[in-house]
Amino acid sequence: MLNFVNRLILRLNILNVQLNPLNAISPVDGRYFDSVKILSPYFSEFGLIRYRVQVEVEYLLSLSAVLPELTDFPAHQISDVRKIYKQFSEADAAEIKEIEKTTNHDVKAVEYFLKKRFESLNLGFLKEFIHFGLTSQDINNTAIPLSLKDFITREYLPLLDDLIRDINLCSKEWKDIAMLARTHGQPASPTRLGKEIAVFSTRIEKQVTLLKTIPFSAKFGGATGNFNAHFVAYPEIEWSKFGDEFCQHLGLTRSFPTTQIEHYDNLAAMFDNLKRINTILIDFARDVWQYVAMDYFKQKIKEGEIGSSAMPHKVNPIDFENAEGNLGYANAIFEHLSAKLPVSRLQRDLTDSTVLRNIGVPLAHTYVAFKSLLKGISKLQLNKAAIDADLDANWAVVAEAIQTILRKEGYPNPYEALKGLTRKNEKVTKESIASFIDTLNVKESVKKKLKEITPFNYTGI
Repeated sequence: MLNFVNRLILRLNILNVQLNPLNAISPVDGRYFDSVKILSPYFSEFGLIRYRVQVEVEYLLSLSAVLPELTDFPAHQISDVRKIYKQFSEADAAEIKEIEKTTNHDVKAVEYFLKKRFESLNLGFLKEFIHFGLTSQDINNTAIPLSLKDFITREYLPLLDDLIRDINLCSKEWKDIAMLARTHGQPASPTRLGKEIAVFSTRIEKQVTLLKTIPFSAKFGGATGNFNAHFVAYPEIEWSKFGDEFCQHLGLTRSFPTTQIEHYDNLAAMFDNLKRINTILIDFARDVWQYVAMDYFKQKIKEGEIGSSAMPHKVNPIDFENAEGNLGYANAIFEHLSAKLPVSRLQRDLTDSTVLRNIGVPLAHTYVAFKSLLKGISKLQLNKAAIDADLDANWAVVAEAIQTILRKEGYPNPYEALKGLTRKNEKVTKESIASFIDTLNVKESVKKKLKEITPFNYTGI
């Protein structure tokens, strides 16, 4: 009986819970919300409703330019009509959600809300042209790419540009730092730290260039994509041209032909592209993590910050670990979105609808990761002594240089000669390399040149 009462009390407490960062189920609505709240106007329920309102309003305004019944649309009220979405409030969204309780249809609730607003503006004579001839997906498949376009251009790309900038600044700062390279985890021909960092920013920049070529595609064509209702009412109007121009007006590209829904191929391409950018940054985060582990970088210590609850000496590379985890999680969702969305039964099934509501989730985790990387980069401090010590401990890496010059000089079996030196169970040092060079039957000028090669200057172009 006691257990039953306790469960009942717990359930009642749960039913009274109001969403806040402590009880949110998703970390992007809880722990990370302060970092990602900038995404809310684009991908929240409020954001989706507001973008739907915007599309409906702009559609009616576009209709007023082509339909004879709308020639009396008062031009001086256009700005008032646009204020419906430009000044859209949470109270407005709540009103639409209240209407939805009756309609059990989210887009129809927007239509009824707008009809009330038009009546309040003394524009009730226009209300039956709100949502005229459209299906829900004409609104959703225009509102969602519009919100994504706005987010990518206003928020995502500027933050990514900041990240590219900081990576490039590191590359320039460390451009002359000779560093031991490692292939298969083993010491390899030396490189320069700045160049290794530049590899990542260059890769990202190329992907950003590709990203900017992908259109933000909208579907706008009536119930099954053919403007059936529009054409039967106004056969004299070029509806396909109208649809193209309306989408262009919003900064979108209209897909044609389509079924009832957007075919999402360009959206899938965009998610794949975002995933590739994230994959490059995972590679970057892991490499920097490894350099920290190798002591090539120290990290600035923040007063009061704790690296380990048990080991006081530790300063963990948590920003790069956080970024890697969030980028990986984002990619898993991008993978599903790009694989699922282009597939729909016949002219349409409903599986795309619930999936589309999650577009903001991988973008939010990506946003968290970008901020973590920016923070992590800002804390890096070069430890040149450790880098130099690693180079000095691995003189065997100049063997490649020596045998290459010997080949040029026509020396017999140079690779095999160096292989014999470097694979002995003895440490290869500056002195042992010099002694080996002295045994070679080559000109003194060649010996001199060979002795000038060190792990610190054998870094290529």
